[in-house]
Amino acid sequence: MPKFNCIIQDATGHQGRSSITADTMEKAIYALQVKGFIILDIKPEKTKASLGSMLSSARIGSRKIKGHVLAFFAEQLSTLLSGGVPLIRAITLLGEYSTDKNLGPVLVAVARDIAGGNSMHEALGKFPKVFDHTWTSMIEAGEVGGHLADALQQVGKYVKAKDALKNKIITALAYPTVLFVMAMGVLTYFVVGIVPTFAEIFRDFDIELPLITQIVLNISYAVANHWLLIALIIGGIVGGFFLWTSIPTGKKMWHKFHLTMPIFGKFISNIYFEKLLTNMATLLQSGVSIINVLTVMEESFEGNVIIKEAITQAKNDVASGKSLSESFRKTKVFPGLMTEMMLMGEESGRLPNIMDTLSSFYQEQVNQFLARFSAMIDPILIVGIGSIIAVIVLSIFLPIFKMSQIGG
Repeated sequence: MPKFNCIIQDATGHQGRSSITADTMEKAIYALQVKGFIILDIKPEKTKASLGSMLSSARIGSRKIKGHVLAFFAEQLSTLLSGGVPLIRAITLLGEYSTDKNLGPVLVAVARDIAGGNSMHEALGKFPKVFDHTWTSMIEAGEVGGHLADALQQVGKYVKAKDALKNKIITALAYPTVLFVMAMGVLTYFVVGIVPTFAEIFRDFDIELPLITQIVLNISYAVANHWLLIALIIGGIVGGFFLWTSIPTGKKMWHKFHLTMPIFGKFISNIYFEKLLTNMATLLQSGVSIINVLTVMEESFEGNVIIKEAITQAKNDVASGKSLSESFRKTKVFPGLMTEMMLMGEESGRLPNIMDTLSSFYQEQVNQFLARFSAMIDPILIVGIGSIIAVIVLSIFLPIFKMSQIGG
Protein backbone atom coordinates (compact mmCIF):
# COMPACT_ATOMS: atom_id res chain seq x y z
CA MET A 1 0.00 0.00 0.00
CA PRO A 2 1.44 3.43 -0.93
CA LYS A 3 2.85 5.65 1.79
CA PHE A 4 2.44 9.46 1.78
CA ASN A 5 4.65 11.97 3.59
CA CYS A 6 2.95 15.20 4.61
CA ILE A 7 3.31 18.46 6.50
CA ILE A 8 0.25 19.13 8.66
CA GLN A 9 -1.02 21.75 11.08
CA ASP A 10 -3.27 21.00 14.04
CA ALA A 11 -6.01 23.14 15.57
CA THR A 12 -3.51 24.96 17.84
CA GLY A 13 -1.41 26.07 14.87
CA HIS A 14 1.45 23.64 15.55
CA GLN A 15 3.07 22.29 12.38
CA GLY A 16 4.77 18.98 11.99
CA ARG A 17 5.73 16.20 9.61
CA SER A 18 3.86 12.95 9.42
CA SER A 19 3.25 9.99 7.16
CA ILE A 20 0.17 7.96 6.37
CA THR A 21 -0.51 4.77 4.46
CA ALA A 22 -3.53 4.67 2.15
CA ASP A 23 -4.70 3.19 -1.14
CA THR A 24 -4.78 6.59 -2.85
CA MET A 25 -3.78 10.18 -2.12
CA GLU A 26 -7.46 11.16 -1.98
CA LYS A 27 -8.03 8.64 0.84
CA ALA A 28 -4.91 9.85 2.65
CA ILE A 29 -6.08 13.48 2.47
CA TYR A 30 -9.57 12.52 3.64
CA ALA A 31 -8.19 10.53 6.60
CA LEU A 32 -6.06 13.48 7.75
CA GLN A 33 -8.94 15.97 7.34
CA VAL A 34 -11.23 13.74 9.40
CA LYS A 35 -8.66 13.97 12.24
CA GLY A 36 -8.86 17.78 12.06
CA PHE A 37 -5.49 18.42 10.45
CA ILE A 38 -4.81 21.13 7.86
CA ILE A 39 -2.66 19.68 5.09
CA LEU A 40 0.15 22.03 4.09
CA ASP A 41 1.86 19.56 1.77
CA ILE A 42 1.47 15.91 0.84
CA LYS A 43 3.52 13.78 -1.51
CA PRO A 44 3.96 10.06 -2.16
CA GLU A 45 7.01 8.68 -0.41
CA LYS A 46 9.95 8.79 -2.78
CA THR A 47 11.30 5.51 -3.95
CA LYS A 48 14.29 4.91 -6.14
CA ALA A 49 13.10 6.30 -9.44
CA SER A 50 13.93 4.52 -12.63
CA LEU A 51 14.76 6.39 -15.81
CA GLY A 52 11.35 5.37 -17.19
CA SER A 53 9.48 6.80 -14.19
CA MET A 54 11.43 10.06 -14.35
CA LEU A 55 10.67 10.44 -18.04
CA SER A 56 7.02 9.63 -17.33
CA SER A 57 6.85 12.40 -14.70
CA ALA A 58 8.43 14.87 -17.09
CA ARG A 59 5.80 14.05 -19.71
CA ILE A 60 2.86 14.92 -17.45
CA GLY A 61 1.03 17.86 -19.01
CA SER A 62 3.32 17.94 -22.05
CA ARG A 63 0.56 16.95 -24.48
CA LYS A 64 -2.53 18.86 -25.45
CA ILE A 65 -5.85 17.31 -24.47
CA LYS A 66 -8.96 17.25 -26.65
CA GLY A 67 -11.51 19.98 -26.06
CA HIS A 68 -14.46 17.71 -25.31
CA VAL A 69 -12.42 15.94 -22.59
CA LEU A 70 -11.63 19.26 -20.87
CA ALA A 71 -15.23 20.43 -21.22
CA PHE A 72 -16.45 17.21 -19.57
CA PHE A 73 -13.94 17.66 -16.74
CA ALA A 74 -15.08 21.25 -16.11
CA GLU A 75 -18.76 20.25 -16.05
CA GLN A 76 -18.14 17.23 -13.82
CA LEU A 77 -16.06 19.24 -11.35
CA SER A 78 -18.74 21.95 -11.27
CA THR A 79 -21.37 19.31 -10.49
CA LEU A 80 -19.29 17.77 -7.70
CA LEU A 81 -18.56 21.16 -6.11
CA SER A 82 -22.24 22.14 -6.30
CA GLY A 83 -23.02 18.87 -4.53
CA GLY A 84 -20.75 19.77 -1.63
CA VAL A 85 -17.72 17.61 -2.46
CA PRO A 86 -14.44 19.26 -1.30
CA LEU A 87 -12.29 20.63 -4.13
CA ILE A 88 -9.22 18.44 -3.55
CA ARG A 89 -11.29 15.30 -3.21
CA ALA A 90 -13.31 16.14 -6.34
CA ILE A 91 -10.24 16.76 -8.52
CA THR A 92 -8.46 13.67 -7.20
CA LEU A 93 -11.56 11.58 -7.87
CA LEU A 94 -11.86 12.85 -11.44
CA GLY A 95 -8.14 12.32 -11.99
CA GLU A 96 -8.11 8.74 -10.75
CA TYR A 97 -11.15 7.74 -12.80
CA SER A 98 -10.41 9.79 -15.91
CA THR A 99 -10.73 7.83 -19.15
CA ASP A 100 -8.08 10.06 -20.75
CA LYS A 101 -4.57 8.75 -19.99
CA ASN A 102 -3.05 12.24 -20.36
CA LEU A 103 -5.55 14.16 -18.21
CA GLY A 104 -5.58 11.77 -15.24
CA PRO A 105 -1.96 12.35 -14.09
CA VAL A 106 -2.38 16.11 -14.61
CA LEU A 107 -5.42 16.24 -12.31
CA VAL A 108 -3.65 14.18 -9.64
CA ALA A 109 -0.74 16.65 -9.78
CA VAL A 110 -3.17 19.60 -9.59
CA ALA A 111 -4.86 18.09 -6.52
CA ARG A 112 -1.46 17.59 -4.87
CA ASP A 113 -0.51 21.24 -5.52
CA ILE A 114 -3.79 22.50 -4.08
CA ALA A 115 -3.35 20.29 -1.02
CA GLY A 116 0.13 21.84 -0.66
CA GLY A 117 -1.35 25.34 -0.37
CA ASN A 118 -1.63 26.57 -3.97
CA SER A 119 -4.84 28.03 -5.31
CA MET A 120 -6.58 26.13 -8.10
CA HIS A 121 -5.68 28.66 -10.81
CA GLU A 122 -2.02 28.51 -9.74
CA ALA A 123 -2.05 24.71 -9.89
CA LEU A 124 -3.69 24.73 -13.34
CA GLY A 125 -1.22 27.37 -14.55
CA LYS A 126 1.62 24.87 -14.15
CA PHE A 127 0.21 23.01 -17.17
CA PRO A 128 -0.13 25.70 -19.87
CA LYS A 129 -0.38 23.15 -22.68
CA VAL A 130 -3.52 21.75 -21.04
CA PHE A 131 -5.12 24.79 -19.40
CA ASP A 132 -4.72 28.05 -21.34
CA HIS A 133 -4.81 31.62 -19.99
CA THR A 134 -8.59 31.81 -20.36
CA TRP A 135 -8.96 28.78 -18.10
CA THR A 136 -6.74 30.12 -15.34
CA SER A 137 -8.23 33.65 -15.48
CA MET A 138 -11.81 32.40 -15.21
CA ILE A 139 -10.92 30.00 -12.38
CA GLU A 140 -9.09 32.80 -10.55
CA ALA A 141 -12.16 35.06 -10.87
CA GLY A 142 -14.36 32.23 -9.58
CA GLU A 143 -12.08 31.67 -6.58
CA VAL A 144 -11.95 35.38 -5.70
CA GLY A 145 -15.69 35.85 -6.17
CA GLY A 146 -16.65 32.66 -4.35
CA HIS A 147 -18.50 31.15 -7.33
CA LEU A 148 -16.03 28.54 -8.55
CA ALA A 149 -18.74 26.07 -9.62
CA ASP A 150 -20.40 28.71 -11.84
CA ALA A 151 -17.00 29.69 -13.29
CA LEU A 152 -16.36 26.04 -14.19
CA GLN A 153 -19.71 25.90 -15.98
CA GLN A 154 -18.67 28.98 -17.99
CA VAL A 155 -15.33 27.31 -18.78
CA GLY A 156 -17.18 24.22 -20.00
CA LYS A 157 -19.32 26.30 -22.36
CA TYR A 158 -16.25 28.18 -23.61
CA VAL A 159 -14.32 24.98 -24.35
CA LYS A 160 -17.33 23.40 -26.07
CA ALA A 161 -17.85 26.44 -28.32
CA LYS A 162 -14.14 26.54 -29.20
CA ASP A 163 -14.09 22.82 -29.97
CA ALA A 164 -17.30 22.99 -32.04
CA LEU A 165 -15.87 25.71 -34.31
CA LYS A 166 -12.63 23.76 -34.76
CA ASN A 167 -14.58 20.61 -35.70
CA LYS A 168 -16.71 22.51 -38.22
CA ILE A 169 -13.61 23.84 -39.98
CA ILE A 170 -11.98 20.38 -40.03
CA THR A 171 -15.19 18.82 -41.39
CA ALA A 172 -15.48 21.44 -44.12
CA LEU A 173 -11.87 20.90 -45.23
CA ALA A 174 -11.65 17.10 -44.82
CA TYR A 175 -13.41 15.96 -48.03
CA PRO A 176 -11.80 18.56 -50.34
CA THR A 177 -8.39 17.67 -48.92
CA VAL A 178 -8.87 13.94 -49.52
CA LEU A 179 -10.21 14.64 -53.03
CA PHE A 180 -7.25 16.90 -53.82
CA VAL A 181 -4.66 14.39 -52.57
CA MET A 182 -6.25 11.55 -54.55
CA ALA A 183 -6.44 13.73 -57.67
CA MET A 184 -2.76 14.68 -57.32
CA GLY A 185 -1.93 10.98 -57.07
CA VAL A 186 -3.82 10.26 -60.32
CA LEU A 187 -2.16 13.20 -62.07
CA THR A 188 1.28 12.07 -60.93
CA TYR A 189 0.60 8.58 -62.30
CA PHE A 190 -0.50 10.04 -65.64
CA VAL A 191 2.54 12.32 -65.90
CA VAL A 192 5.18 9.88 -64.68
CA GLY A 193 3.73 6.52 -65.76
CA ILE A 194 1.59 6.94 -68.88
CA VAL A 195 2.93 10.00 -70.74
CA PRO A 196 6.57 8.71 -71.02
CA THR A 197 5.28 5.51 -72.70
CA PHE A 198 3.55 7.50 -75.41
CA ALA A 199 6.57 9.81 -75.70
CA GLU A 200 8.67 6.85 -76.85
CA ILE A 201 6.04 5.88 -79.43
CA PHE A 202 5.92 9.42 -80.82
CA ARG A 203 9.71 9.51 -80.96
CA ASP A 204 9.80 6.28 -83.02
CA PHE A 205 7.37 7.71 -85.58
CA ASP A 206 9.34 10.98 -85.79
CA ILE A 207 6.30 13.20 -86.30
CA GLU A 208 5.86 16.88 -85.52
CA LEU A 209 4.02 17.15 -82.22
CA PRO A 210 1.36 19.77 -81.39
CA LEU A 211 2.41 22.50 -78.93
CA ILE A 212 0.19 21.16 -76.15
CA THR A 213 1.79 17.71 -76.52
CA GLN A 214 5.30 19.16 -76.40
CA ILE A 215 4.48 21.07 -73.21
CA VAL A 216 3.01 17.97 -71.49
CA LEU A 217 5.96 15.80 -72.59
CA ASN A 218 8.46 18.38 -71.29
CA ILE A 219 6.67 18.54 -67.92
CA SER A 220 6.60 14.74 -67.75
CA TYR A 221 10.33 14.51 -68.56
CA ALA A 222 11.20 17.12 -65.91
CA VAL A 223 9.14 15.41 -63.20
CA ALA A 224 10.43 11.92 -64.04
CA ASN A 225 14.12 12.80 -64.44
CA HIS A 226 14.67 15.88 -62.30
CA TRP A 227 12.31 15.25 -59.40
CA LEU A 228 15.09 15.69 -56.83
CA LEU A 229 15.99 19.14 -58.22
CA ILE A 230 12.31 20.12 -58.24
CA ALA A 231 11.93 18.91 -54.64
CA LEU A 232 15.01 20.92 -53.59
CA ILE A 233 13.65 24.07 -55.30
CA ILE A 234 10.26 23.64 -53.62
CA GLY A 235 11.99 22.95 -50.28
CA GLY A 236 14.11 26.09 -50.71
CA ILE A 237 11.04 28.20 -51.46
CA VAL A 238 9.18 26.80 -48.44
CA GLY A 239 12.23 27.22 -46.19
CA GLY A 240 12.73 30.79 -47.39
CA PHE A 241 9.09 31.55 -46.72
CA PHE A 242 9.28 30.24 -43.15
CA LEU A 243 12.50 32.17 -42.60
CA TRP A 244 10.83 35.34 -43.88
CA THR A 245 7.77 34.86 -41.64
CA SER A 246 10.04 34.26 -38.62
CA ILE A 247 11.37 37.84 -38.70
CA PRO A 248 9.08 40.57 -37.24
CA THR A 249 8.58 42.47 -40.52
CA GLY A 250 7.78 39.35 -42.53
CA LYS A 251 5.51 37.94 -39.83
CA LYS A 252 3.55 41.20 -39.63
CA MET A 253 3.11 41.38 -43.42
CA TRP A 254 2.01 37.72 -43.57
CA HIS A 255 -0.46 38.11 -40.71
CA LYS A 256 -1.87 41.26 -42.31
CA PHE A 257 -2.34 39.28 -45.53
CA HIS A 258 -4.36 36.73 -43.51
CA LEU A 259 -6.92 39.45 -42.76
CA THR A 260 -6.99 41.06 -46.21
CA MET A 261 -6.54 38.20 -48.70
CA PRO A 262 -9.27 37.74 -51.33
CA ILE A 263 -12.15 35.36 -50.50
CA PHE A 264 -10.64 33.98 -47.25
CA GLY A 265 -9.58 37.24 -45.56
CA LYS A 266 -13.02 38.10 -44.23
CA PHE A 267 -13.56 34.52 -43.11
CA ILE A 268 -10.30 34.47 -41.12
CA SER A 269 -11.09 37.90 -39.64
CA ASN A 270 -14.52 36.69 -38.53
CA ILE A 271 -12.93 33.67 -36.82
CA TYR A 272 -10.61 36.00 -34.88
CA PHE A 273 -13.44 38.40 -33.98
CA GLU A 274 -15.68 35.54 -32.85
CA LYS A 275 -12.90 34.11 -30.68
CA LEU A 276 -12.12 37.53 -29.19
CA LEU A 277 -15.73 38.39 -28.36
CA THR A 278 -16.58 34.92 -27.02
CA ASN A 279 -13.57 34.90 -24.70
CA MET A 280 -14.11 38.49 -23.53
CA ALA A 281 -17.80 37.91 -22.85
CA THR A 282 -17.05 34.71 -20.92
CA LEU A 283 -14.33 36.35 -18.82
CA LEU A 284 -16.41 39.47 -18.07
CA GLN A 285 -19.39 37.32 -17.07
CA SER A 286 -17.06 35.43 -14.72
CA GLY A 287 -16.08 38.67 -12.96
CA VAL A 288 -12.62 39.26 -14.48
CA SER A 289 -11.64 42.95 -14.68
CA ILE A 290 -11.44 44.52 -18.14
CA ILE A 291 -7.66 45.09 -17.91
CA ASN A 292 -7.08 41.45 -16.98
CA VAL A 293 -9.42 40.38 -19.77
CA LEU A 294 -7.37 42.31 -22.33
CA THR A 295 -4.15 40.89 -20.87
CA VAL A 296 -5.49 37.37 -21.37
CA MET A 297 -6.56 38.26 -24.91
CA GLU A 298 -3.03 39.48 -25.69
CA GLU A 299 -1.64 36.09 -24.74
CA SER A 300 -4.39 34.26 -26.65
CA PHE A 301 -3.64 35.93 -29.99
CA GLU A 302 -0.01 34.96 -30.49
CA GLY A 303 -1.12 33.56 -33.84
CA ASN A 304 -1.70 37.01 -35.35
CA VAL A 305 0.50 39.95 -34.39
CA ILE A 306 -1.88 42.47 -36.02
CA ILE A 307 -4.72 41.50 -33.66
CA LYS A 308 -2.33 41.16 -30.71
CA GLU A 309 -0.82 44.64 -31.20
CA ALA A 310 -4.30 46.13 -31.56
CA ILE A 311 -5.36 44.54 -28.25
CA THR A 312 -2.17 45.79 -26.58
CA GLN A 313 -2.87 49.31 -27.83
CA ALA A 314 -6.48 49.10 -26.63
CA LYS A 315 -5.37 47.82 -23.22
CA ASN A 316 -2.98 50.74 -22.78
CA ASP A 317 -5.71 53.21 -23.75
CA VAL A 318 -8.20 51.61 -21.33
CA ALA A 319 -5.57 51.74 -18.57
CA SER A 320 -5.14 55.46 -19.25
CA GLY A 321 -8.86 56.08 -18.78
CA LYS A 322 -10.44 55.68 -22.23
CA SER A 323 -13.53 53.57 -22.79
CA LEU A 324 -13.25 50.10 -24.32
CA SER A 325 -15.21 51.03 -27.44
CA GLU A 326 -13.11 54.15 -28.05
CA SER A 327 -9.90 52.19 -27.54
CA PHE A 328 -10.94 49.49 -30.00
CA ARG A 329 -12.08 52.07 -32.56
CA LYS A 330 -8.74 53.86 -32.35
CA THR A 331 -6.83 50.73 -33.48
CA LYS A 332 -8.62 50.76 -36.89
CA VAL A 333 -8.37 46.97 -36.89
CA PHE A 334 -11.80 46.07 -35.54
CA PRO A 335 -14.96 46.71 -37.60
CA GLY A 336 -17.28 49.62 -36.87
CA LEU A 337 -20.15 47.27 -36.01
CA MET A 338 -18.10 45.80 -33.16
CA THR A 339 -17.05 49.16 -31.68
CA GLU A 340 -20.54 50.67 -31.97
CA MET A 341 -22.12 47.65 -30.27
CA MET A 342 -19.47 47.89 -27.52
CA LEU A 343 -20.42 51.54 -27.02
CA MET A 344 -24.08 50.55 -26.67
CA GLY A 345 -23.11 47.88 -24.16
CA GLU A 346 -21.09 50.37 -22.11
CA GLU A 347 -23.92 52.91 -22.10
CA SER A 348 -26.53 50.32 -21.10
CA GLY A 349 -24.31 48.49 -18.60
CA ARG A 350 -24.77 45.23 -20.51
CA LEU A 351 -21.36 44.92 -22.16
CA PRO A 352 -20.90 41.14 -21.60
CA ASN A 353 -24.36 40.43 -23.06
CA ILE A 354 -23.71 42.66 -26.08
CA MET A 355 -20.39 40.92 -26.69
CA ASP A 356 -22.12 37.55 -26.42
CA THR A 357 -24.66 38.65 -29.05
CA LEU A 358 -21.88 39.96 -31.30
CA SER A 359 -19.93 36.70 -31.01
CA SER A 360 -23.07 34.80 -32.12
CA PHE A 361 -23.32 37.11 -35.15
CA TYR A 362 -19.71 36.43 -36.20
CA GLN A 363 -20.12 32.73 -35.50
CA GLU A 364 -23.10 32.71 -37.88
CA GLN A 365 -20.96 34.47 -40.51
CA VAL A 366 -18.32 31.77 -40.13
CA ASN A 367 -20.92 28.98 -40.36
CA GLN A 368 -22.44 30.49 -43.51
CA PHE A 369 -19.02 30.75 -45.18
CA LEU A 370 -18.19 27.13 -44.30
CA ALA A 371 -21.54 25.95 -45.71
CA ARG A 372 -21.01 27.89 -48.97
CA PHE A 373 -17.38 26.78 -49.17
CA SER A 374 -18.32 23.11 -48.75
CA ALA A 375 -20.98 23.42 -51.45
CA MET A 376 -18.68 25.18 -53.95
CA ILE A 377 -15.24 23.63 -53.46
CA ASP A 378 -16.20 20.07 -54.51
CA PRO A 379 -17.43 20.95 -58.04
CA ILE A 380 -14.56 23.45 -58.44
CA LEU A 381 -12.00 20.77 -57.60
CA ILE A 382 -13.69 18.18 -59.81
CA VAL A 383 -13.90 20.54 -62.78
CA GLY A 384 -10.33 21.80 -62.23
CA ILE A 385 -8.71 18.38 -61.90
CA GLY A 386 -10.90 17.02 -64.71
CA SER A 387 -9.75 19.84 -66.99
CA ILE A 388 -6.08 19.06 -66.30
CA ILE A 389 -6.62 15.36 -67.02
CA ALA A 390 -8.53 16.29 -70.20
CA VAL A 391 -5.57 18.39 -71.36
CA ILE A 392 -3.18 15.48 -70.75
CA VAL A 393 -5.43 13.01 -72.59
CA LEU A 394 -5.91 15.47 -75.47
CA SER A 395 -2.14 15.99 -75.72
CA ILE A 396 -1.73 12.24 -76.15
CA PHE A 397 -4.55 11.63 -78.61
CA LEU A 398 -3.81 14.55 -80.97
CA PRO A 399 -0.57 12.92 -82.23
CA ILE A 400 -2.36 9.56 -82.42
CA PHE A 401 -4.99 11.09 -84.71
CA LYS A 402 -2.20 12.60 -86.78
CA MET A 403 -0.45 9.23 -87.03
CA SER A 404 -3.67 7.52 -88.12
CA GLN A 405 -4.09 10.11 -90.91
CA ILE A 406 -0.52 9.52 -92.08
CA GLY A 407 -1.11 5.78 -92.02
CA GLY A 408 -4.36 6.24 -93.98
